[in-house]
Amino acid sequence: MNEPLPNITLHINGEQRRVPEGQSLADLVRTLGLDPAKVAVERNLTIVPRSTLAEVAVADGDTLEIVHFVGGGDHAADDSSTNDSWPNDSWSVAGRTFRSRLIVGTGKYKDFAQNAAALKASGAEIVTVAVRRVNVSDPNAPMLTDFIDPKKVTYLPNTAGCFTGEDAIRTLRLAREAGGWDLVKLEVLGEAKTLYPDMHETLRATEILANEGFKPMVYCVDDPIGAKRLEDAGAVAIMPLGAPIGSGLGIQNRVTIRLIVENAKVPVLVDAGVGTASDAAIAMELGCDGVLMNTAIAEAKDPIRMARAMKLAVEAGRDAYLAGRMGTRKYADPSSPLAGLI
Repeated sequence: MNEPLPNITLHINGEQRRVPEGQSLADLVRTLGLDPAKVAVERNLTIVPRSTLAEVAVADGDTLEIVHFVGGGDHAADDSSTNDSWPNDSWSVAGRTFRSRLIVGTGKYKDFAQNAAALKASGAEIVTVAVRRVNVSDPNAPMLTDFIDPKKVTYLPNTAGCFTGEDAIRTLRLAREAGGWDLVKLEVLGEAKTLYPDMHETLRATEILANEGFKPMVYCVDDPIGAKRLEDAGAVAIMPLGAPIGSGLGIQNRVTIRLIVENAKVPVLVDAGVGTASDAAIAMELGCDGVLMNTAIAEAKDPIRMARAMKLAVEAGRDAYLAGRMGTRKYADPSSPLAGLI
């Protein structure tokens, strides 16, 4: 009669657990009620490639991080979510082409179903997603991928909540293992009160990620000199804030945003601070290639309606920019000639 294998102690996502000895990582993930194809595993600070999970045995004292994407590669977009307004006005980043110039986040919604409905109303083809620990205590909890299909919408893994370059780099390495994406959004925050970017750490992380084959779209301050340094370091898109994250204050410095647009050779997208549709239109009128937002839609009284409003605002702002606005004057200039009045 075979005796049961002895138990060993593991630390999984910050929790201590006793499990039978001799399991592979793939077996352990399944025992936890998770699908190995939908998670990434880090063992003792080293990412284990998904293709080798069945070959790596757990050992007593191992520290494991098991992560997935939550609300917070490049795939063809679903035709139902594309923008038909400008058939010849697409934009490209890192060799990928998109028709919608609106990028939306996946945090703060009532639930994943509302998030998916807002995404559809927005027409966005890219969503930002956070990389977080799997809830090993409730493996059957709904997952973002159950509601927003990464085969139809491009997932843009981000480093929201990272305050050091090391944490951001580690997060994106896990993201690449979990989903295979190299197009990512990098943000390294300076401190929790303002969520302002730490530009020194951001620049350092950009260089490292670019050297590892990532295509980082980089959140930054609205500084034309800093933006150019990020571009030189390998950023594939520059994403200056319009105002502090989640503030809804709108575009606070149009002059520097315009200067960044004029000097950049990569796409420029306003990221953070948008509160309502007119803010999105202003960003586009300044010549930005796109706008990224989350709170402005998710915290609206009617998120679905606001998502549609943001879609229309981005379209209107882009059309206005392409049309070329009239010049401003110090005094009135009548639309109808004054000569020949009765």
